[in-house]
Amino acid sequence: MASPALICETEQWKDLMAHVEDIKKTHLQELMSDTKRCQSMMVEFDGMLLDYSRQRATLDTLNKLSNLAEAAHLKEKIDRMFSGERINSTENRSVLHIVLRAPRGSVINSDGKNVVPDVWQVLDKIKDFSDRVRSGAWVGATGKALKDVIAIGIGGSFLGPLFVHTALQTDPEAAEFARGRQLNFLANVDPIDVARNIAMLNPETTLVVVVSKTFTTAETMLNARSLREWISAALGPQAVAKHMVAVSTNLTLVEKFGIDPENAFAFWDWVGGRYSVCSAVGVLPLSLQYGFEVVERFLKGASSIDQHFHSTPFEKNLPVVLGLLSVWNVSFLGYPARAILPYTQALEKFAPHIQQVSMESNGKGVSIDGVPLPYEAGEIDFGEPGTNGQHSFYQLIHQGRVIPCDFIGVVKSQQPVYLKGELVSNHDELMSNFFAQSDALAYGKTPEQLLKENVPNHLITHKTFSGNRPSLSLLLPSLSAFNIGQLLAIYEHRIAVEGFVWGINSFDQWGVELGKSLATQVRKQLHASRKKGEPIDGFNFSTTTLLTRYLEASSKDVPNEDCTILPKM
Repeated sequence: MASPALICETEQWKDLMAHVEDIKKTHLQELMSDTKRCQSMMVEFDGMLLDYSRQRATLDTLNKLSNLAEAAHLKEKIDRMFSGERINSTENRSVLHIVLRAPRGSVINSDGKNVVPDVWQVLDKIKDFSDRVRSGAWVGATGKALKDVIAIGIGGSFLGPLFVHTALQTDPEAAEFARGRQLNFLANVDPIDVARNIAMLNPETTLVVVVSKTFTTAETMLNARSLREWISAALGPQAVAKHMVAVSTNLTLVEKFGIDPENAFAFWDWVGGRYSVCSAVGVLPLSLQYGFEVVERFLKGASSIDQHFHSTPFEKNLPVVLGLLSVWNVSFLGYPARAILPYTQALEKFAPHIQQVSMESNGKGVSIDGVPLPYEAGEIDFGEPGTNGQHSFYQLIHQGRVIPCDFIGVVKSQQPVYLKGELVSNHDELMSNFFAQSDALAYGKTPEQLLKENVPNHLITHKTFSGNRPSLSLLLPSLSAFNIGQLLAIYEHRIAVEGFVWGINSFDQWGVELGKSLATQVRKQLHASRKKGEPIDGFNFSTTTLLTRYLEASSKDVPNEDCTILPKM
């Protein structure tokens, strides 16, 4: 039987491969001098401006990428996602995170059923519960208001909500709604993370949100049991029902844990963990901190991009343009990494979240039909806010490896500072760097320019910048809850576009399973060796040596009898 066709076997892919030789003969200095080209490489939507003129691409490149999108049936794949088809074929699931922020009254089907009412039923429940907690109508076991929240979850149950929380913290409106409240996230099973989360908190005023769809995630449930013990030790076991709630679909295990099933908030199999920030996973803890109205504006921002993505022609479609450029950079120009560089400290947790969404989605070596890929797919994502990153890894970006960069700027600062007598404001100083860095990467600096500046000959090569390093700039009007939602959805759909073109399944994550199963084997061995003195068995020489050293060196720190010890910070 013939193998399913790969995108690299199409004439459109081969045409782009041949086109690479033309691009290699050009420099961004030359490309940037073409005003018509630059004008064609700007896309505006709802006050946002995308400028991708500093990509190593011509108008001919864009036409060829458009042809590739057609060959990959991109429009049909987007339509299939929005119609609720089970495009996650390896898990036989729909991919419908768009439903999580769909307007009330919309119709989006999964298996023939409109699931929008189910989503709004949960959202209404979150609004009611968060309003009661915030108003003091729902109190803890001792009658005190619950002003501190710890959300326990890992991966998508942590990185997405943390990104949104960090971005909202300095928004003036959101900060006012959060006054007197605190939101922490407990993700790592490392006991240090437990210690940091409960330090300076009072169990009497703390509400814990346990996020686990199955209520079996090893790290999350161990952390949940740790905080259950923290609450029980201070307030008694009966206090758990007043101080712990769940985001889960396994009501049996929720109740067995000690949480009232009425205080469990559902989400669905058609929501992947890394796409779940708009579900109860993110909406519940964020609503407890900022109020549902603020979080609803975040959802509306994401929804506006969903509609833009589904209905806008590709040449003016932000996620599509960005996704096709990523395919061009990775698979044709051979640039495997991407730097995400937001010029606002409020987005300091954006790159880590997109790192997971992108690398877990598109870090695949086979097609959706299981055929090994003969081409590069997926991006290595990293980033840091400017100007911090400039004093960290920009050296490599300017004079080392070529790494395409996403510069994200904001017109209006959340917290402007103006100092009398200063040449520019703090935000203008920040944005001066935003505008300068992309040009520095594109144009570079030649030996001839350095000679004119009387740079000593022995330093010429050291101070030469080759330029011709691609970047794009995304300028947001502000960083409100609505804009934060838009930014999230742009990148979510961009990543889906890449996967659709590469012909992979961007919505499963089998790569995380092997380590989990091996950890189960190690866990059993540690228990057997600690409690029963059994020898290490079934591991290779290296792992056996490491386990032996670990067990011997830590034996004095482990209590001899079965007891509970909590952090003492």
